[in-house]
Amino acid sequence: MTDSAERQKAITDTLVSALEALMEADPDAFRLRFRKMAADPYAFYRGSASVFYADMADLGDQWADDRTGRVWIQGDLHAGNFGTYMNSEGALAFDVNDFDEAYVGHFSWDLRRFLTSLALLCWQKALPEQSIRELSTTYVRAYLNQVKEYDADGQADFALGLGNTKGTIHAVLQAARAGRRTGLLESLTLVEEHERHFREDHSTRRLDEEEYEQVSESFDDYLKTIPNHDRYQRPVFFRVKDIVGKNGFGIGSAGLPAYNILIEGFDEAQENDIVLSMKQANVAAPSRIVTEGRVRDFFAHDGQRAVISQRSLQTNTDPYLGYTTIAGTAYVVSELSPYQRDLSWEELTEPEQIEPVLENLGRATAKIHCSTDEDSDHDLVSFQTEAAILNVIEGREDEFIDGLVNFCTGYAATVRRDHALFVEAFRENKIAKVPAT
Repeated sequence: MTDSAERQKAITDTLVSALEALMEADPDAFRLRFRKMAADPYAFYRGSASVFYADMADLGDQWADDRTGRVWIQGDLHAGNFGTYMNSEGALAFDVNDFDEAYVGHFSWDLRRFLTSLALLCWQKALPEQSIRELSTTYVRAYLNQVKEYDADGQADFALGLGNTKGTIHAVLQAARAGRRTGLLESLTLVEEHERHFREDHSTRRLDEEEYEQVSESFDDYLKTIPNHDRYQRPVFFRVKDIVGKNGFGIGSAGLPAYNILIEGFDEAQENDIVLSMKQANVAAPSRIVTEGRVRDFFAHDGQRAVISQRSLQTNTDPYLGYTTIAGTAYVVSELSPYQRDLSWEELTEPEQIEPVLENLGRATAKIHCSTDEDSDHDLVSFQTEAAILNVIEGREDEFIDGLVNFCTGYAATVRRDHALFVEAFRENKIAKVPAT
């Protein structure tokens, strides 16, 4: 077998191993997912975190010791996983988002995964390798500078918001600020005979009586997982008005069963209804190579794991964030918010446009790593992450940066080759469970 054939088999075997149960449940959804992944190397990379971590299992990591090897990480940190949210304090924040793959692992895995995605995006924009290296260095230096600030004065409440951003990031926040709950409701629902319910379209499906009752019961269990649940004093708040099945998520979540749930909200006024998403939790990609029993045994299921991880990584998170199970399968519940906007890279074409954005993304990455330690309400990570990171790179900062930059440029080339192998395998029906036609 040639090296290319062996690598192609490793890619397809890894994807099937990670996703087999979901593939069997809904092969059409995964055919769509793989079509999206086939579009370009960056799209493939976004949908193949399991391949990345299979490679990380074989990569020696000199920056991982008994502390920096067990840090809360986002788990799938690529360039498309940054955006805005309205936090529980009522402030708009720009931060890392999407915590489906969050887990405990090497802090450098997040950096490597992000930098590779950056290299892939820059390659698509035809930027020269020297520019990619310089932009990657900007991101890592901003990350380290923010880690040092945490170590110096413990800025646990640091956040990127309207008051301390400018340029592209500030524009994303302003666009989020212009969102309206009524606009979201009008796009997803309609009012008939004085009652609001979900619209029916290609992305939704009506539930039969049995499934509706099952989801309703799981919703009652979810309510027990919301911190400070008693702050919602009004008995109408969580009254369920409608439930539909939902599909049509992004590349990484395609194929995961989900529901949208319409609740009454603060009062019975139609414009104050709230839409919640209940999405099946997936197995975190880093968990496939993290073997520490204490980490694995800490979580009852992946819904709980995703929620605890997000609360650890993101301060003042979505107040509706919680988890539940349906027939033994774990789900994560969160608000579908009108104030969520993702960072778009489409108009960022020149290095001088990209550089200031990366400075903020580096700081945001440091924030999630350094606000997740001994100050949390659990003891899974029981040390100050910032001190641990600075200790492991002490006197070797340039070596650390150069090593990560060298990795990302090299691994991005690997991903481009992997993408071609994946496309060939998919077209030739070499991926079990998901034929191309």
